Amino acid sequence: MSQTLTSYMHAAFNQKQKKSKIVWTSDYWLLGTILSILILGLIMVGSTSISIAEKNTGQPFYYLWRQLTFTGIGVFAALIVSKIPMRLWQELGPALVIVSILLLILVFVPGLGKTANHSTRWISLGGLHVQSSEFVKLFMILYLAGYLVRHTTAVRTTASAFLRPLGLLTFLMFLLLLEPDFGAAAVLISTAVAMMWLAGVKAGQFSLLIISVSSAAVLLIRTSEYRMKRFTGFLDPWGDPFDSGFQLTQALIAFGRGEWMGVGLGASVQKLFYLPEAHTDFLFAVLAEELGLFGVITVIALFTFLVYRILKIGRAAETRERPFAGYVAYGIGIWIALQAFINIGVNMGVLPTKGLTLPFMSYGGSSMVAMCIAIGLLVRIDYETRKEDRSIQKGKRWD
Repeated sequence: MSQTLTSYMHAAFNQKQKKSKIVWTSDYWLLGTILSILILGLIMVGSTSISIAEKNTGQPFYYLWRQLTFTGIGVFAALIVSKIPMRLWQELGPALVIVSILLLILVFVPGLGKTANHSTRWISLGGLHVQSSEFVKLFMILYLAGYLVRHTTAVRTTASAFLRPLGLLTFLMFLLLLEPDFGAAAVLISTAVAMMWLAGVKAGQFSLLIISVSSAAVLLIRTSEYRMKRFTGFLDPWGDPFDSGFQLTQALIAFGRGEWMGVGLGASVQKLFYLPEAHTDFLFAVLAEELGLFGVITVIALFTFLVYRILKIGRAAETRERPFAGYVAYGIGIWIALQAFINIGVNMGVLPTKGLTLPFMSYGGSSMVAMCIAIGLLVRIDYETRKEDRSIQKGKRWD
Protein backbone atom coordinates (compact mmCIF):
# COMPACT_ATOMS: atom_id res chain seq x y z
CA MET A 1 0.00 0.00 0.00
CA SER A 2 2.87 2.30 0.83
CA GLN A 3 4.34 1.63 -2.59
CA THR A 4 0.97 2.39 -4.23
CA LEU A 5 0.68 5.66 -2.31
CA THR A 6 4.22 6.60 -3.32
CA SER A 7 3.43 5.88 -6.96
CA TYR A 8 0.26 7.99 -6.77
CA MET A 9 2.14 10.90 -5.20
CA HIS A 10 4.86 10.61 -7.83
CA ALA A 11 2.26 10.68 -10.61
CA ALA A 12 0.51 13.68 -9.05
CA PHE A 13 3.83 15.51 -8.76
CA ASN A 14 4.62 14.79 -12.42
CA GLN A 15 1.16 16.04 -13.42
CA LYS A 16 1.70 19.23 -11.41
CA GLN A 17 5.06 19.73 -13.08
CA LYS A 18 3.43 19.18 -16.46
CA LYS A 19 0.77 21.80 -15.74
CA SER A 20 3.41 24.21 -14.50
CA LYS A 21 5.36 23.64 -17.70
CA ILE A 22 2.28 24.43 -19.76
CA VAL A 23 1.83 27.74 -17.94
CA TRP A 24 5.43 28.76 -18.44
CA THR A 25 5.58 27.73 -22.10
CA SER A 26 3.93 31.04 -22.94
CA ASP A 27 6.16 33.20 -25.12
CA TYR A 28 8.23 34.56 -22.26
CA TRP A 29 10.66 36.03 -24.80
CA LEU A 30 7.83 38.28 -26.02
CA LEU A 31 6.77 39.21 -22.49
CA GLY A 32 10.37 39.76 -21.37
CA THR A 33 11.06 42.04 -24.31
CA ILE A 34 7.90 44.06 -23.66
CA LEU A 35 8.80 44.37 -19.98
CA SER A 36 12.30 45.60 -20.88
CA ILE A 37 10.92 48.23 -23.26
CA LEU A 38 8.30 49.35 -20.72
CA ILE A 39 10.87 49.76 -17.93
CA LEU A 40 13.27 51.65 -20.18
CA GLY A 41 10.38 53.82 -21.39
CA LEU A 42 9.31 54.70 -17.85
CA ILE A 43 12.89 55.62 -16.93
CA MET A 44 13.16 57.89 -19.98
CA VAL A 45 9.74 59.49 -19.43
CA GLY A 46 10.85 60.37 -15.90
CA SER A 47 14.16 61.75 -17.18
CA THR A 48 12.81 63.70 -20.17
CA SER A 49 9.81 65.22 -18.41
CA ILE A 50 11.28 66.29 -15.08
CA SER A 51 12.00 69.88 -16.14
CA ILE A 52 8.77 70.56 -18.01
CA ALA A 53 6.75 68.87 -15.24
CA GLU A 54 8.39 71.09 -12.63
CA LYS A 55 7.63 74.17 -14.73
CA ASN A 56 4.03 73.31 -15.62
CA THR A 57 2.80 71.62 -12.45
CA GLY A 58 5.40 72.18 -9.74
CA GLN A 59 5.77 68.38 -9.45
CA PRO A 60 8.97 66.99 -11.06
CA PHE A 61 7.54 63.48 -11.50
CA TYR A 62 4.03 64.48 -12.55
CA TYR A 63 4.28 62.89 -16.02
CA LEU A 64 6.09 59.83 -14.69
CA TRP A 65 3.31 59.07 -12.18
CA ARG A 66 0.70 59.52 -14.89
CA GLN A 67 2.62 57.23 -17.23
CA LEU A 68 2.84 54.62 -14.48
CA THR A 69 -0.94 54.90 -14.08
CA PHE A 70 -1.49 54.52 -17.83
CA THR A 71 0.81 51.49 -17.85
CA GLY A 72 -1.13 49.92 -14.99
CA ILE A 73 -4.43 50.49 -16.82
CA GLY A 74 -2.90 49.07 -19.99
CA VAL A 75 -1.62 45.93 -18.26
CA PHE A 76 -5.01 45.40 -16.59
CA ALA A 77 -6.75 45.80 -19.98
CA ALA A 78 -4.27 43.36 -21.53
CA LEU A 79 -5.06 40.75 -18.87
CA ILE A 80 -8.79 41.07 -19.60
CA VAL A 81 -8.28 40.89 -23.37
CA SER A 82 -6.06 37.81 -23.02
CA LYS A 83 -9.08 35.94 -21.59
CA ILE A 84 -11.38 36.69 -24.56
CA PRO A 85 -11.46 34.06 -27.35
CA MET A 86 -10.26 35.25 -30.75
CA ARG A 87 -13.46 34.04 -32.42
CA LEU A 88 -15.35 36.71 -30.46
CA TRP A 89 -13.05 39.44 -31.78
CA GLN A 90 -13.66 38.12 -35.28
CA GLU A 91 -17.41 38.44 -34.79
CA LEU A 92 -17.01 41.97 -33.39
CA GLY A 93 -15.14 43.23 -36.47
CA PRO A 94 -18.05 45.13 -38.12
CA ALA A 95 -19.05 46.66 -34.78
CA LEU A 96 -15.48 47.86 -34.26
CA VAL A 97 -15.68 49.69 -37.59
CA ILE A 98 -18.71 51.63 -36.35
CA VAL A 99 -16.91 52.39 -33.08
CA SER A 100 -13.89 53.63 -35.06
CA ILE A 101 -16.00 56.01 -37.13
CA LEU A 102 -17.76 57.33 -34.02
CA LEU A 103 -14.45 57.89 -32.23
CA LEU A 104 -13.11 59.94 -35.12
CA ILE A 105 -16.33 61.96 -35.46
CA LEU A 106 -16.56 62.71 -31.72
CA VAL A 107 -13.23 64.53 -31.99
CA PHE A 108 -15.02 67.32 -33.90
CA VAL A 109 -17.94 67.66 -31.47
CA PRO A 110 -17.72 71.04 -29.67
CA GLY A 111 -17.01 70.53 -25.99
CA LEU A 112 -15.61 67.03 -26.53
CA GLY A 113 -12.77 67.58 -28.97
CA LYS A 114 -9.51 68.97 -27.62
CA THR A 115 -7.12 70.97 -29.80
CA ALA A 116 -3.37 71.13 -29.20
CA ASN A 117 -0.55 72.22 -31.53
CA HIS A 118 -3.07 73.13 -34.26
CA SER A 119 -4.53 69.59 -34.29
CA THR A 120 -7.83 68.27 -32.92
CA ARG A 121 -7.01 64.65 -32.14
CA TRP A 122 -8.36 64.05 -28.64
CA ILE A 123 -11.70 63.43 -26.95
CA SER A 124 -11.79 65.21 -23.61
CA LEU A 125 -13.40 63.17 -20.82
CA GLY A 126 -12.99 65.16 -17.65
CA GLY A 127 -9.29 65.12 -16.85
CA LEU A 128 -8.55 62.41 -19.43
CA HIS A 129 -7.79 62.97 -23.11
CA VAL A 130 -8.35 59.98 -25.39
CA GLN A 131 -6.58 59.97 -28.75
CA SER A 132 -9.03 58.23 -31.05
CA SER A 133 -6.54 57.27 -33.75
CA GLU A 134 -4.60 54.93 -31.43
CA PHE A 135 -7.64 52.70 -30.92
CA VAL A 136 -8.83 53.06 -34.52
CA LYS A 137 -5.56 51.53 -35.77
CA LEU A 138 -6.08 48.48 -33.54
CA PHE A 139 -9.78 48.11 -34.37
CA MET A 140 -9.08 48.25 -38.11
CA ILE A 141 -6.49 45.50 -37.80
CA LEU A 142 -9.14 43.29 -36.18
CA TYR A 143 -11.75 44.18 -38.80
CA LEU A 144 -9.43 43.73 -41.77
CA ALA A 145 -8.20 40.38 -40.44
CA GLY A 146 -11.79 39.16 -40.29
CA TYR A 147 -12.55 40.53 -43.75
CA LEU A 148 -9.53 38.78 -45.26
CA VAL A 149 -10.63 35.48 -43.70
CA ARG A 150 -14.23 35.82 -44.95
CA HIS A 151 -13.20 36.85 -48.47
CA THR A 152 -9.85 35.14 -48.93
CA THR A 153 -10.48 33.81 -52.44
CA ALA A 154 -12.36 36.90 -53.62
CA VAL A 155 -9.62 39.30 -52.43
CA ARG A 156 -7.07 37.35 -54.44
CA THR A 157 -9.16 37.08 -57.59
CA THR A 158 -11.62 39.99 -57.89
CA ALA A 159 -11.08 43.74 -57.89
CA SER A 160 -14.32 44.52 -56.04
CA ALA A 161 -13.40 42.46 -52.95
CA PHE A 162 -9.98 44.07 -53.02
CA LEU A 163 -11.37 47.62 -53.22
CA ARG A 164 -14.19 47.40 -50.65
CA PRO A 165 -12.01 47.63 -47.53
CA LEU A 166 -9.93 50.32 -49.22
CA GLY A 167 -13.06 52.45 -49.56
CA LEU A 168 -13.63 52.23 -45.82
CA LEU A 169 -9.98 52.97 -45.11
CA THR A 170 -10.12 56.00 -47.41
CA PHE A 171 -13.06 57.38 -45.43
CA LEU A 172 -11.23 56.86 -42.12
CA MET A 173 -8.11 58.49 -43.56
CA PHE A 174 -10.24 61.46 -44.63
CA LEU A 175 -11.44 61.89 -41.03
CA LEU A 176 -7.87 61.58 -39.75
CA LEU A 177 -6.62 64.19 -42.21
CA LEU A 178 -9.33 66.60 -41.07
CA GLU A 179 -7.83 66.58 -37.56
CA PRO A 180 -5.13 66.67 -39.09
CA ASP A 181 -3.19 63.49 -38.25
CA PHE A 182 -1.17 62.59 -41.32
CA GLY A 183 1.10 60.23 -39.36
CA ALA A 184 -1.77 58.06 -38.08
CA ALA A 185 -3.31 57.98 -41.55
CA ALA A 186 0.01 56.84 -43.04
CA VAL A 187 0.42 54.07 -40.46
CA LEU A 188 -3.19 52.93 -40.91
CA ILE A 189 -3.04 52.59 -44.69
CA SER A 190 0.48 51.11 -44.67
CA THR A 191 -0.54 48.43 -42.18
CA ALA A 192 -3.64 47.60 -44.23
CA VAL A 193 -1.64 47.38 -47.46
CA ALA A 194 0.92 45.06 -45.84
CA MET A 195 -1.83 42.81 -44.44
CA MET A 196 -3.47 42.53 -47.85
CA TRP A 197 -0.15 41.66 -49.43
CA LEU A 198 0.33 38.88 -46.86
CA ALA A 199 -3.19 37.67 -47.69
CA GLY A 200 -2.04 36.99 -51.25
CA VAL A 201 -3.31 39.97 -53.24
CA LYS A 202 -2.16 39.82 -56.87
CA ALA A 203 1.08 41.61 -57.66
CA GLY A 204 -0.66 43.85 -60.21
CA GLN A 205 -3.33 44.97 -57.74
CA PHE A 206 -0.73 45.43 -55.02
CA SER A 207 1.49 47.54 -57.31
CA LEU A 208 -1.49 49.68 -58.32
CA LEU A 209 -2.36 50.18 -54.66
CA ILE A 210 1.19 51.24 -53.79
CA ILE A 211 1.25 53.72 -56.68
CA SER A 212 -2.15 55.13 -55.68
CA VAL A 213 -1.17 55.55 -52.02
CA SER A 214 2.17 57.12 -52.93
CA SER A 215 0.51 59.52 -55.38
CA ALA A 216 -2.08 60.52 -52.77
CA ALA A 217 0.69 61.17 -50.22
CA VAL A 218 2.58 63.38 -52.68
CA LEU A 219 -0.63 65.26 -53.51
CA LEU A 220 -1.39 65.83 -49.83
CA ILE A 221 2.08 67.20 -49.24
CA ARG A 222 2.03 69.47 -52.29
CA THR A 223 -1.43 70.90 -51.55
CA SER A 224 -0.70 71.77 -47.91
CA GLU A 225 1.74 74.58 -47.07
CA TYR A 226 2.12 73.18 -43.55
CA ARG A 227 3.05 69.67 -44.75
CA MET A 228 5.29 71.05 -47.49
CA LYS A 229 7.13 73.16 -44.95
CA ARG A 230 7.66 70.13 -42.74
CA PHE A 231 8.89 68.09 -45.69
CA THR A 232 11.37 70.68 -46.90
CA GLY A 233 12.47 71.23 -43.29
CA PHE A 234 13.30 67.53 -43.08
CA LEU A 235 15.41 67.75 -46.24
CA ASP A 236 17.44 70.71 -44.96
CA PRO A 237 16.75 71.42 -41.27
CA TRP A 238 19.80 73.68 -41.01
CA GLY A 239 18.37 75.95 -43.71
CA ASP A 240 15.95 77.38 -41.14
CA PRO A 241 17.22 76.16 -37.76
CA PHE A 242 15.10 78.61 -35.73
CA ASP A 243 11.72 77.94 -37.34
CA SER A 244 10.73 74.95 -39.52
CA GLY A 245 13.96 73.07 -38.76
CA PHE A 246 14.18 73.92 -35.06
CA GLN A 247 12.84 70.65 -33.64
CA LEU A 248 14.95 68.46 -35.90
CA THR A 249 18.17 70.43 -35.42
CA GLN A 250 17.78 70.20 -31.65
CA ALA A 251 17.21 66.43 -31.97
CA LEU A 252 20.35 66.07 -34.09
CA ILE A 253 22.34 68.07 -31.54
CA ALA A 254 21.12 65.59 -28.89
CA PHE A 255 22.37 62.68 -30.99
CA GLY A 256 25.71 64.40 -31.50
CA ARG A 257 26.19 65.04 -27.79
CA GLY A 258 25.45 61.41 -26.94
CA GLU A 259 28.42 59.98 -28.82
CA TRP A 260 29.21 56.35 -27.84
CA MET A 261 28.01 55.97 -24.26
CA GLY A 262 25.97 59.13 -23.67
CA VAL A 263 26.31 62.01 -21.24
CA GLY A 264 24.64 60.02 -18.46
CA LEU A 265 21.07 59.32 -17.40
CA GLY A 266 19.36 62.57 -16.43
CA ALA A 267 22.23 64.74 -17.72
CA SER A 268 20.62 65.78 -21.02
CA VAL A 269 20.82 69.47 -21.92
CA GLN A 270 18.43 69.33 -24.89
CA LYS A 271 15.46 68.35 -22.70
CA LEU A 272 15.87 71.63 -20.78
CA PHE A 273 13.35 73.50 -22.96
CA TYR A 274 15.51 73.29 -26.12
CA LEU A 275 13.89 70.21 -27.69
CA PRO A 276 10.08 70.50 -27.91
CA GLU A 277 8.01 67.40 -27.03
CA ALA A 278 11.05 65.74 -25.43
CA HIS A 279 8.93 63.30 -23.38
CA THR A 280 6.57 62.36 -26.24
CA ASP A 281 7.57 62.45 -29.92
CA PHE A 282 11.30 63.11 -29.36
CA LEU A 283 11.99 60.89 -26.35
CA PHE A 284 14.34 58.79 -28.49
CA ALA A 285 16.60 61.79 -29.19
CA VAL A 286 17.04 62.45 -25.47
CA LEU A 287 17.69 58.74 -24.93
CA ALA A 288 20.44 58.97 -27.56
CA GLU A 289 21.94 61.96 -25.74
CA GLU A 290 21.87 60.35 -22.30
CA LEU A 291 22.66 56.73 -23.21
CA GLY A 292 24.59 57.25 -26.45
CA LEU A 293 24.97 54.85 -29.36
CA PHE A 294 24.80 51.94 -26.90
CA GLY A 295 21.29 52.98 -25.84
CA VAL A 296 20.18 53.58 -29.43
CA ILE A 297 21.32 50.12 -30.55
CA THR A 298 19.71 48.51 -27.50
CA VAL A 299 16.30 50.07 -28.23
CA ILE A 300 16.44 49.20 -31.93
CA ALA A 301 17.47 45.62 -31.07
CA LEU A 302 14.61 45.29 -28.57
CA PHE A 303 12.01 46.45 -31.10
CA THR A 304 13.48 44.26 -33.83
CA PHE A 305 13.32 41.21 -31.60
CA LEU A 306 9.80 42.12 -30.43
CA VAL A 307 8.51 42.31 -34.00
CA TYR A 308 10.25 39.03 -34.83
CA ARG A 309 8.48 37.27 -31.93
CA ILE A 310 5.12 38.77 -32.94
CA LEU A 311 5.48 37.63 -36.55
CA LYS A 312 6.53 34.19 -35.31
CA ILE A 313 3.32 33.98 -33.26
CA GLY A 314 1.35 34.98 -36.36
CA ARG A 315 3.08 32.36 -38.48
CA ALA A 316 2.43 29.64 -35.88
CA ALA A 317 -1.28 30.53 -35.80
CA GLU A 318 -1.51 30.55 -39.58
CA THR A 319 0.13 27.14 -39.94
CA ARG A 320 -2.41 25.74 -37.41
CA GLU A 321 -5.21 26.85 -39.75
CA ARG A 322 -6.16 29.88 -37.64
CA PRO A 323 -5.90 32.58 -40.31
CA PHE A 324 -7.78 35.27 -38.36
CA ALA A 325 -5.39 35.01 -35.42
CA GLY A 326 -2.47 34.95 -37.84
CA TYR A 327 -3.58 38.11 -39.66
CA VAL A 328 -4.20 39.92 -36.37
CA ALA A 329 -0.68 39.07 -35.17
CA TYR A 330 0.81 40.13 -38.50
CA GLY A 331 -1.13 43.40 -38.38
CA ILE A 332 0.00 44.18 -34.83
CA GLY A 333 3.60 43.36 -35.70
CA ILE A 334 3.51 45.59 -38.78
CA TRP A 335 1.83 48.39 -36.82
CA ILE A 336 4.45 48.37 -34.06
CA ALA A 337 7.30 48.06 -36.55
CA LEU A 338 6.03 50.95 -38.69
CA GLN A 339 5.36 53.28 -35.78
CA ALA A 340 8.72 52.54 -34.14
CA PHE A 341 10.52 52.93 -37.48
CA ILE A 342 8.83 56.25 -38.24
CA ASN A 343 9.41 57.67 -34.76
CA ILE A 344 13.08 56.66 -34.71
CA GLY A 345 13.52 57.84 -38.30
CA VAL A 346 12.01 61.24 -37.47
CA ASN A 347 14.25 61.60 -34.41
CA MET A 348 17.32 60.78 -36.50
CA GLY A 349 16.36 63.12 -39.32
CA VAL A 350 15.88 60.48 -42.01
CA LEU A 351 12.09 60.94 -42.22
CA PRO A 352 9.82 64.04 -42.20
CA THR A 353 8.57 65.11 -38.78
CA LYS A 354 5.38 63.30 -37.72
CA GLY A 355 3.46 63.32 -34.45
CA LEU A 356 3.84 59.62 -33.71
CA THR A 357 4.88 58.20 -30.36
CA LEU A 358 7.48 55.50 -29.82
CA PRO A 359 5.43 52.42 -28.81
CA PHE A 360 5.54 51.51 -25.09
CA MET A 361 8.07 54.28 -24.40
CA SER A 362 6.78 57.77 -25.24
CA TYR A 363 4.48 59.54 -22.79
CA GLY A 364 0.82 59.10 -23.68
CA GLY A 365 -2.09 57.23 -22.15
CA SER A 366 -4.01 56.31 -25.32
CA SER A 367 -0.95 54.90 -27.04
CA MET A 368 0.10 52.92 -23.98
CA VAL A 369 -3.33 51.39 -23.37
CA ALA A 370 -3.90 50.55 -27.06
CA MET A 371 -0.47 48.92 -27.36
CA CYS A 372 -0.98 46.91 -24.16
CA ILE A 373 -4.34 45.67 -25.47
CA ALA A 374 -2.54 44.58 -28.64
CA ILE A 375 -0.10 42.57 -26.51
CA GLY A 376 -3.06 41.02 -24.68
CA LEU A 377 -4.38 39.85 -28.07
CA LEU A 378 -0.99 38.35 -28.91
CA VAL A 379 -0.89 36.47 -25.60
CA ARG A 380 -4.36 35.07 -26.39
CA ILE A 381 -3.30 34.07 -29.91
CA ASP A 382 -0.22 32.32 -28.55
CA TYR A 383 -2.30 30.57 -25.87
CA GLU A 384 -4.86 29.28 -28.38
CA THR A 385 -2.13 28.09 -30.74
CA ARG A 386 -0.38 26.16 -27.98
CA LYS A 387 -3.69 24.69 -26.84
CA GLU A 388 -4.35 23.61 -30.43
CA ASP A 389 -0.96 21.86 -30.49
CA ARG A 390 -1.74 19.99 -27.28
CA SER A 391 -5.14 18.94 -28.63
CA ILE A 392 -3.61 17.64 -31.85
CA GLN A 393 -1.10 15.63 -29.83
CA LYS A 394 -4.03 14.04 -28.00
CA GLY A 395 -5.72 13.21 -31.31
CA LYS A 396 -8.49 15.82 -31.30
CA ARG A 397 -8.90 19.39 -32.51
CA TRP A 398 -9.51 22.17 -29.97
CA ASP A 399 -11.86 24.97 -30.91
